Amino acid sequence: MDLHSTYPGIPDLKHRARRRLPHFVWEYIDSGTGIETTLHRNRKALDDVRLCPSILHGELDFDTSKSFLDASYPLPFGIAPIGMSGLVWPRAEQLLASAAAEAGIPYTLSTVASQSPEDMAPHLGDNAWFQLYPPRDPDIRKDLLNRVRKAGFKTLVLTADVPVASRRERQTRSGLRQPPKLTPRILAQIAQRPAWAMGMLRNGVPHMRTLDKYIENPGNLPPTAHIGYLLRTSPDLDYVKWLRDHWDGPLVLKGVLRPEDTSRLEQVGVDALWVSNHGGRQFDAAPASIEVLPSVRDATRLPLIFDSGVEGGLDILRAMSLGADFVMLGRAFLYGLAALGARGPAHVIEILRQDLHANMGQMGLASLCQIES
Repeated sequence: MDLHSTYPGIPDLKHRARRRLPHFVWEYIDSGTGIETTLHRNRKALDDVRLCPSILHGELDFDTSKSFLDASYPLPFGIAPIGMSGLVWPRAEQLLASAAAEAGIPYTLSTVASQSPEDMAPHLGDNAWFQLYPPRDPDIRKDLLNRVRKAGFKTLVLTADVPVASRRERQTRSGLRQPPKLTPRILAQIAQRPAWAMGMLRNGVPHMRTLDKYIENPGNLPPTAHIGYLLRTSPDLDYVKWLRDHWDGPLVLKGVLRPEDTSRLEQVGVDALWVSNHGGRQFDAAPASIEVLPSVRDATRLPLIFDSGVEGGLDILRAMSLGADFVMLGRAFLYGLAALGARGPAHVIEILRQDLHANMGQMGLASLCQIES
């Protein structure tokens, strides 16, 4: 089957993913929080970014390479951290990491993924990143950083925009709990999706393997929280300083939306900032990430990563035109996994590559360095 004829864009993969996943899994990956104002604002604000086409450039040879954090990538995007992606498809993290390694782009493992750093070591390329939900206990913190380093992760990403669990009402209404429980309602949803069910039957119910070492009794948690919240703290600037002292690779701070936060992060030695509203999953009054990107760009010389709402190569160019140095995608890769299984991640990468070429051609760009910000 010619995947590009059947699934030429991310929305095509999204449509098939919805038909292949149990309802509670679909709601987990596709929902936001509140009435999802921020989730929808991300898309509308990206659509409102206009880029002017340019003519009479002749034939172009496209260069999509990008240097970022002392590494050179053939493409200007990577795979964002996705908690419990193993719920979407068996071995999701390994499949995503392997596709990223093959393409030479970064893959970011979440602290609350369904695979541990040790599980991932054989599947990592040279561009493995680890996303940290900040443990409160310094001994756990040190141990986790050592595990991550030994497994081969080079870049550490501290997520700072989840001080408490968001409510994610759509997710709650679907019946999903953390950890997942096989209630009659959930079993009825699973029965309608046999391909997903058979995959999970062969591989077992996913859970957050990184945290197994530190958790003895999860107790009762809110339905949208998970065992990570038993370990997690809400970080402050001293926490960031501690990480800088104990991590000898690039350190990225994820969840920046306010320009006034940038100067103090520069002072403590953060290497890059990640402009993100958590894909609309955390705070329903937040601005669209793309709306604040220009003001954050004006406030700092640090490299900027962008995410939230990206659905194609055109969105990547939009973000770069407003000051992003690199772009990360999460949901798009889950849609690819759910739609096509092991073939999905590589197909998403190819969709984005082709879309970059098509839109760079319209703009008369032979190279990404020609984008004006």
